[in-house]
Amino acid sequence: MKPLQRFLLLGLIAASVGCGGYNSNNATTTPPTAGVMPAITALAPDNATSGSAGLTLTVNGTDFSAKSVVNWNGVAQATTWVSANQVTAAIAATDLATPATVPITVTNPAVAGTGLYGGGGTTAETSNSMDFTVN
Repeated sequence: MKPLQRFLLLGLIAASVGCGGYNSNNATTTPPTAGVMPAITALAPDNATSGSAGLTLTVNGTDFSAKSVVNWNGVAQATTWVSANQVTAAIAATDLATPATVPITVTNPAVAGTGLYGGGGTTAETSNSMDFTVN
């Protein structure tokens, strides 16, 4: 391959790889990458009566990744990604057995680096805490 052709081919490849990324205009349909700081704005419901049956907790906020995890008092729960603005978590009846104020957070997991020597990875990021009340 001639040097000029090789140079143009490499330039085309570099330009193709450099395009793309997270677009905040698509926040409700495209999850941000892991390692982005999520934020909680509301819980639904935000309380329950002690001794009640398990429930599905809806967490609203921003920047939830497709692999986000809802934490109940620091313990990861089975989580379903709905959108970059909403995730749900299954809360067991045993978690609602006694009165308590429970901190809820959402963690976007770390992503291992894929670059040369493992570079380019992200760290896990955990949201602000919001309280859930078990009366």
